[in-house]
Amino acid sequence: MTKVSTTKIAPTLGSLNARPLPQWFDDAKFGIFIHWGMFAIPAYAETNNNIYETFRNEYDTAVARTPYSEWYANAIKVPGTPAYEHHQKVHKGAPYSSFKQPFIDGLEQWDPADWAAKFKQSGAQYVVLVTKHHDGFCLWPSDVKNPHADDWFTQRDIVGELADAVRTQGMRFGIYYSGGIDWTFNPEPLKTFGDFMGSMPHGEYEEYATAQVRELMERYEPSILWNDISWPTSQGSLFKLFADFYNAVPDGVVNDRWVHAAWYMKLLRRKTVRRLVDWLIKRSLKNSEKEGGIIPPVIPHSDFRTPEYTSFDKIQKKKWEATRGMSHSFGFNQNDTLDDYETPEKLLLGLIDAVSKNGNLLLNVGPRGVDGSIPEPQLDRLAFFGDWLSANGDAIYGARPWHKAEAETACGLEVRFTVKGDYLNVIVIGTPASEEVQLLDTVIDAANGETLDGAPVVLEQQGKICCLRVARSFAEGPAHTMKFKLNS
Repeated sequence: MTKVSTTKIAPTLGSLNARPLPQWFDDAKFGIFIHWGMFAIPAYAETNNNIYETFRNEYDTAVARTPYSEWYANAIKVPGTPAYEHHQKVHKGAPYSSFKQPFIDGLEQWDPADWAAKFKQSGAQYVVLVTKHHDGFCLWPSDVKNPHADDWFTQRDIVGELADAVRTQGMRFGIYYSGGIDWTFNPEPLKTFGDFMGSMPHGEYEEYATAQVRELMERYEPSILWNDISWPTSQGSLFKLFADFYNAVPDGVVNDRWVHAAWYMKLLRRKTVRRLVDWLIKRSLKNSEKEGGIIPPVIPHSDFRTPEYTSFDKIQKKKWEATRGMSHSFGFNQNDTLDDYETPEKLLLGLIDAVSKNGNLLLNVGPRGVDGSIPEPQLDRLAFFGDWLSANGDAIYGARPWHKAEAETACGLEVRFTVKGDYLNVIVIGTPASEEVQLLDTVIDAANGETLDGAPVVLEQQGKICCLRVARSFAEGPAHTMKFKLNS
């Protein structure tokens, strides 16, 4: 049963941080992210680097050269970039707004119930829709007027229809909102990280963003408020927003991307400060051997952290959620080939690994703009998740980390551990070659166990090697689970 706080939340840091994490989110483990909008009509981005590699290798124009197709509106403003050249050649330099009508026309073929059914079949427990990305275009008929772009929204209530479809399938519904970036308020071309972080609109945008998020809260009562980049108001106003959300949705959660408009954020509005920041970051990246994505900074209050295209390497005390696309992009990218998509097995490992370390996985789909269809490689991966979770979900849903997240078998396979009640789940990544699995440097104090499909497993501890002997050989599969009742 989901635990819900009945205490009225005050707009203070103490009250916000005293609120426990709602159990449903801790239990859910797997969610679907959706990046869909006008950017899915041109559907273009480079594919040669991931986000981290782009900033390391192309820093001076990185924001315009990311693999994120949803950033197309900015990329076409920077001459010399592949996106700019593509836009001139294919779309004859047309304004970004020219993609609005084709997207609206494509909605005639969109079926939210079909989406929701496929997400349910994948084993997902919640869905987070991008309601407004950096281009400022809203996927609901907002009553909040954008002073810089008339009718910059859909008349069809995409948010409401999808929320209903998702809830009909028994899943939770959440909303993403780009609070820190809106190119209708700040159309300046962005090239570097300093440009990007310094471009958060202020003034009238503070009231606009707050009004829109409150409209989304009141109209759709989302279970998740997933803000991106930063937040344009003071900390006091932000805490009031959080408190009002929690009091309206007692089991709601908020993520960690709400860096408020503090003095150090305001300094980034100055070009001299941005250039200094750029120099420092560029120097750091040049000397870095790190691979992966982005981990947002810790802020005073959030329910969970959100590493992007990366994860934590150890068990975390605070709840977290790994987020990523199936390729290097979140939005649909027509340039993606099968080689650009991560393998289903690697994506599944991302889920299992996250759960072993107190995390969830928010896996993105990027539908096409012309008809709202989800590309086949993405559907294949959703089905792959569904097949595995239908047999192994008991080791994932509602599970918690053990005192140790991972191990390795004597034959070199990775292993992850989760605990559910009195039972330890041992998840072997890949298929063991024999009926005996030896876990190196692992001590398990437990009775004999079984695989999740009922085959007996004998557990024998030999020093620091734990031997697991299964009654039958393993069928070929991406990961195999055994469970054991712990003695203490």
